Amino acid sequence: MRKIIIAIICIAYFTTICNAQEKLNINITKSSIKWIGEYTFYFGGHDGFIQFTGGHFIKTGEVITGGEFTIDMNSITNTDIKTKKGKESLVMHLKESDFFDTKKHPFAKLIITSVEYTDKTHASMKAVFILKGIKKTIRFRSVFNYDKKQMTTRFKIDRRDWNVNYKSKFKDGAISDAIGFEVLLKL
Repeated sequence: MRKIIIAIICIAYFTTICNAQEKLNINITKSSIKWIGEYTFYFGGHDGFIQFTGGHFIKTGEVITGGEFTIDMNSITNTDIKTKKGKESLVMHLKESDFFDTKKHPFAKLIITSVEYTDKTHASMKAVFILKGIKKTIRFRSVFNYDKKQMTTRFKIDRRDWNVNYKSKFKDGAISDAIGFEVLLKL
């Protein structure tokens, strides 16, 4: 009987150690999100950056199993337009209600809900992306670089799913329904 109790205690102890979760905060000054909006009918578009206000990975045992990241939508910038006036005009327009409506929805959130590793440094992830108060599940692939303590990923969303409903007045300048994001998360 005593051996059985000791065995149960040992199993419970090792299960707890193996399943212990650790919160790993990201470095918001070294992490980044690049956004890319392209035209539908010809090459080109606009791009820029949005900043994180905070976030963390969840590490279970030796691997990343989840995370939650908050994005400041009012921090949106433009990097492709050369003039200050042009940059400011685009950024102001992106903050309006037909785009990101940052007065009503100043923050977006990405919550990683599952991680499936294809090898030690590559994973397929499922996450909930919250934008303009709308929650939708997205999937993307990511790459971990343990030496640099970072994860990178790229994904696109259909902006219409989050009520980003701007419609261009000119067919040849219509913007794509896809918005691309290139994400770097560093510890």
